[in-house]
Amino acid sequence: MTTHTEDEIASQPACWRRAVESVPTGSLPREGERVAVVGCGTSWFIAMAYAALRERAGHGETDAFAASEFPAGRRYDRVLALSRSGTTTEVLELLSRITTKSTAITADPKTPIMTAAGEVIVLDYADERSVVQTRFATTQLAMLRAGLGEDLTRAIADAEEAVAAPLPRKLVEAEQFSFLGTGWSVGLAQEAALKMREASRSWTEAYPAMEYRHGPISIAAPGRVTWMLGAAPDGLRTQVEETGATFHETGLDPMAELIRAQRVAVARAFARGLNPDEPVHLTRSVILSS
Repeated sequence: MTTHTEDEIASQPACWRRAVESVPTGSLPREGERVAVVGCGTSWFIAMAYAALRERAGHGETDAFAASEFPAGRRYDRVLALSRSGTTTEVLELLSRITTKSTAITADPKTPIMTAAGEVIVLDYADERSVVQTRFATTQLAMLRAGLGEDLTRAIADAEEAVAAPLPRKLVEAEQFSFLGTGWSVGLAQEAALKMREASRSWTEAYPAMEYRHGPISIAAPGRVTWMLGAAPDGLRTQVEETGATFHETGLDPMAELIRAQRVAVARAFARGLNPDEPVHLTRSVILSS
């Protein structure tokens, strides 16, 4: 019998297909708009990835913020709020106090965000029973990438490989992980590290790949893993391997690589006697009392 988390991880290729086939272009940020993307936890890291992708595509200046750190007084044409639950306190408070045009992406159409945002995109087919967020995060990013004009055919094929391929034992048994990314995959590196912490209570860190050599590489050692999402900068593999650490890079689309990290997190949870469906100290949505 599999856990909810495992089932949701495995369903991601199908969810991505559905997302790219039904992009609600009328509700997404328009080309040329100055956009702020906000969220909490996983949603903040997905916001970081989308912001980098949107700017790279030439669609306009795009910033990403944790909802609690949105800069007061800064002017935007649109705020895009990401919230799986639709009940996250910081996101709802932000939407209640801004006058900027807003769009929200959520999984639950029966939550306060439906009226808090000016426009709402509901991806209820990607909702999850799990506390640890996996398929909703990547499905909304698949939709957002498609909305920027990307062809996700290869990404979906890579995702199918990622959900099926055997996991290397050295990843399941590693002492420590440093996840690295460049550009839009920096946010995904942060998300991979978060998944490993949430599901298996593992020691994980995340950095832009070029920054890794400015101090963090000092913890690289035998039994530890430096995991690259996307293409590594020249020379980085050699420098990491000289420390005795494992340098892990597959060439898969970074979103598909995130699936592999999700699977390793679950495998490590089982190895430690933990239930990934019941992560320690976590709830599905953070709702703060006044």
